[in-house]
Amino acid sequence: MADQPFDFSPGAQVPLQGGAGQTAATQALASAAYRDSPVADILKANNEWHESTVTKPRLSLFEPNLGEAFSRAVQSRMLGATRKALIQSFGTEPQTVVEHCLAAIRIRKERDARLTLVTGVFGVLFLPGLLLWLGLFQLRRTLAGAKDRRVGALGNLLLVAFAVLAVIALVKLPFGGFLAIYLRAMLIMPVLGWFWAKQICESTAKDLRARWSGLLAGGGVGARIPEAVPKNPHETAAEQLRQNLAKLTAEQHSNAVFYAGPKGILGMGTRWGSWQLAEELVPKEPGKEIHGFRSWDVIRSIQDRLQLLERGPLHTGGFPRPSVNNWVVSPVGENAKEVARPTGQDVDNFQVRQHEVQRICNEQQFSSGNRHYLGVQFTLWDGQLVITMMITVTVLHETLRIEVTGHALGPVHALFTTKPSPKTKSVDKTFKFWEKKEIQLPLVEPREVVRLAARAPLTWYPPLLDHLGGKLVLPEPFGLRHAWADKPWRHRFMADDAMRAATPVLRVVHAAAMKVLDENGVDVERFNNRSMMLSGMVQDPSPRRADSYDA
Repeated sequence: MADQPFDFSPGAQVPLQGGAGQTAATQALASAAYRDSPVADILKANNEWHESTVTKPRLSLFEPNLGEAFSRAVQSRMLGATRKALIQSFGTEPQTVVEHCLAAIRIRKERDARLTLVTGVFGVLFLPGLLLWLGLFQLRRTLAGAKDRRVGALGNLLLVAFAVLAVIALVKLPFGGFLAIYLRAMLIMPVLGWFWAKQICESTAKDLRARWSGLLAGGGVGARIPEAVPKNPHETAAEQLRQNLAKLTAEQHSNAVFYAGPKGILGMGTRWGSWQLAEELVPKEPGKEIHGFRSWDVIRSIQDRLQLLERGPLHTGGFPRPSVNNWVVSPVGENAKEVARPTGQDVDNFQVRQHEVQRICNEQQFSSGNRHYLGVQFTLWDGQLVITMMITVTVLHETLRIEVTGHALGPVHALFTTKPSPKTKSVDKTFKFWEKKEIQLPLVEPREVVRLAARAPLTWYPPLLDHLGGKLVLPEPFGLRHAWADKPWRHRFMADDAMRAATPVLRVVHAAAMKVLDENGVDVERFNNRSMMLSGMVQDPSPRRADSYDA
């Protein structure tokens, strides 16, 4: 297939943490893989363009937490054998996020292997007692989820009553022998297993929280995924995983993007501003013809000048080095659930070849088909703000039009930047009872130990857990960055940066275009007058919904 990436690597390689991936946005998204908060918390991060959903569990005892659901959803969506096309995650490194999801899954699998052993020794051998305890905890979780507080308190009362009855049964039974010993062990052994399981869960929780905190602090332990490094030619699963990670990176760097109407270019954010310069092509000297030139000639001149945006007459910091690329933009429906990347002989490793980009720029300017845009992109605020200015040049009859549009993708939702808080409780001091002190509580509550122990034997077949406990359903078309992006306009400095970038980019585009027109014998007086007018309009400080036409 032409759109399949060719593997140029020398062999099995250990996935490394690239310097470009160590950004605030990337690490914030990766930290979700290690979180232990309720899975429903991610619904707070929904935005007006994309919404995640959480399916309801059939048995709440098997319900996943946020880290479990997020890791599972990202792994299956981005590395699945039949996955659909992904939207680029500008300002982040999606491979780094996926690697952390795989690392979190491996850590939990190691914990679940030990919990499965505990369950087998202390539960399966004493199955009737295990089922009684699990049934009681499931009833307690069901009652605790009720809106009526009295019903929730009833669950705790039932748990205490069962424990009292178990103690009474242990003290005196109406019969003796092996059956009496087994009945007593049936009630005791699951409790002993719970204490052992609690130690396992507590140590793993500390490890996961340390990684969560470390990522948000800007460092942390890198993702370790030895299952992606094949040790011999027969390890097909490891080789397939390695190739899927390479394919993910190749798709991230594709030069094909999708325009979804009012939702803007997927992955770049909505279009907040649009400035158009359109004038008639008139010869500079009467009686002479204009020298032949094409849209691509203007684009090449603009591209060369945009590469120099970081340079200026004054040493004031100014622009960082921009990323300037030629994009092929495909139109999709506003509510499209999937996109299709270009394929064929003009596509190599998800990249539309240069000659095809040039053809689209010169010929596909009207009616159906893909369109060409020249984009200059700034990744700011450590990846939390992505500013993209898109330029297109069209020539219809004797009119040349240069259009510059501004797109802004804001920071990831604040949910992903919250650090883990220690679990503490305020109690009275022993002697100074009128004063309070904070005591440290275990990270894993008793009911959480039961949930993890119940899920452990089933984690080796994730679809069954998804069926029983529910799962996180990612928004489509899916891309890690834009799915949970907030608006930049709520942050004063980010909004300023987005609007300040428009004026210098617009003037550079116009200056480069005027140079090409002048060299080819075009009268640029009208273009210069129009350019001056636009220079005044672009200083309007208010962003607008440029894709919402009031017609």
